[in-house]
Amino acid sequence: MNLRIFGWSYGVTVVSLVIAFLYGSWEALILCAILGVLEISLSFDNAVVNATILDRMSDFWQTIFLTIGIFIAVFGMRLVFPLVIVAVTAGLSPIESLTLALEGGSAEDPGTYAYQLEQAYPQIAAFGGMFLLMLFLDWMFEDRDVKWLTWLERPLALIGKVERISVVIATVTLVLLSQYLADDAAVVLLAGALGLVTYLAVQGLGQFFEKAGQAQLEKVEADAEQSASSNGSGSNGSGSNGSGSTRSGGTGPTQLAKATGKAGFFLFLYLEVLDAAFSFDGVIGAFAITTDPILIALGLGLIGAMFVRSLTVFLVRKGTLADYIYLEHGAHWAIGALATILLLGIGVHVNEIVTGLIGVAFIGAALLSSIRRNRKVAAEGGEVQKTPDELAEERTDVSFS
Repeated sequence: MNLRIFGWSYGVTVVSLVIAFLYGSWEALILCAILGVLEISLSFDNAVVNATILDRMSDFWQTIFLTIGIFIAVFGMRLVFPLVIVAVTAGLSPIESLTLALEGGSAEDPGTYAYQLEQAYPQIAAFGGMFLLMLFLDWMFEDRDVKWLTWLERPLALIGKVERISVVIATVTLVLLSQYLADDAAVVLLAGALGLVTYLAVQGLGQFFEKAGQAQLEKVEADAEQSASSNGSGSNGSGSNGSGSTRSGGTGPTQLAKATGKAGFFLFLYLEVLDAAFSFDGVIGAFAITTDPILIALGLGLIGAMFVRSLTVFLVRKGTLADYIYLEHGAHWAIGALATILLLGIGVHVNEIVTGLIGVAFIGAALLSSIRRNRKVAAEGGEVQKTPDELAEERTDVSFS
């Protein structure tokens, strides 16, 4: 492991464990360590998907994700979010919710913090499950040059030619699950619909500003070419035009920076919502280990979230996704499995160990397939090269950096 990338994670882990020990002695330290391992094991697929998106962001927005983003992940999703959920569902104030959390208690005891959060799980599962299901379906129905499970991905790409098929499937799934699994169908339908709308809104805005940025980039490049051509002609009229083009070029980068900034902002927003959807399962699963919000924030938030981000940076900096081309496939199939588990969680509890193992299994299988593919290409005397789609995407990403 690269110390430059994982150094902060190691440091934060040590500090978190020390705080846990001071807070509750050896028992708290052990629980904090277990929670950290739980979050990391559940989030391999999160790190891989994050890396595919982070690679498209400029250095500035990558830094924002790794600084402000970690604050949101730790305090927003692992500490504040559960408190807000309990406060809303139980009709409490945030202070009362925090007091209830610090009192502890089992999820089987009515009135406790863990019990209230457990009662709110169907809504949480519906929102997060629908968000992740849409992410998976949009990826699954996309026609890609690189296919891992060719026998399955090829016919799915054909089905994907039907406009908005992912929205149709997700909506039908939500309706059926709310009717047959939920105790309160209306609440689950509302939560699931919000998850669907959130995905469509964030994804749509992100794509809009990316396209706007690309159009602005093409305009600036065209102006630069025109300016160079005009300056080369040597005529007074051309010189005047060149001056105009120079002024246009002077404002172009500013406009481009703004467009790129907006695109980066919505990619950042998309990453944060995605991270939130991934964290739902871990936050709820943590209550099988402890109901103490301080330990959950330390273990899931500081230790787990830091390592997930370090792993994301590692994948980007080392070009791991380019070297092992099926990793992204494995991560998305793991997302599909997690979305299914979350949605089934509306009425059926699935053990968190199963959730973590499914994700690791998909990514492990994709990694082995990538290694086997690389060895086969090398044995045939060829070089492991990126596909045309990957090269085109890389050129687009570089233009936005």
